[in-house]
Amino acid sequence: MIILVRHGQTTSNAARLLVGQSNPALTDLGERQARALRPLLGGVAEVWTSPLLRARATAAIAVPDLEAIVKESFIEVDYGSLDGQPLGVVTEQEWRAFEHDHNTAFGDGESLASVDQRVHAELDALLADPTSLLHDSVAHLAIVSHMSPIKSAVTWALGVSGSVAWRMNLRNASITTIATRISTPMLVNYNVVPSLV
Repeated sequence: MIILVRHGQTTSNAARLLVGQSNPALTDLGERQARALRPLLGGVAEVWTSPLLRARATAAIAVPDLEAIVKESFIEVDYGSLDGQPLGVVTEQEWRAFEHDHNTAFGDGESLASVDQRVHAELDALLADPTSLLHDSVAHLAIVSHMSPIKSAVTWALGVSGSVAWRMNLRNASITTIATRISTPMLVNYNVVPSLV
């Protein structure tokens, strides 16, 4: 199976800012959230992470015994000039444009279609390899990433349009699980958030 983990809360998340490819640190809450993930990550044999600090820090806390492999394909969407800006700077008309055209780029950054392209290519490769951890029912691959790549992975598993991502909520430090049935991707769990101790 693949266990997709969204990073813990960052300073930018707490301030309700758009967080793309910038590198805000985890908050104290974000670190606690990462620790709370540990019991849900049993059976993880390999860890991949986005290159961004918040994902790497979450991976190091949540799965401390494994060294994460950095995968550029699971980096967050590039918001361009919108990165770090308050959510309110994006007008309702702009949000509608993003929602209705998957190829519309955020600011001078990246489109969600571009995120789908890189995430789906990585997942297609795992699906095509019968020895990959995607096909293993005992040993699992954890991928510590961000909201947009994880939602993209869900659309891949369900075989639906990428625009469905706008109808999903995904919380910090949540777990989403994808497995296969007869070599077909299958969504097992979505947005599972562990209790904080």
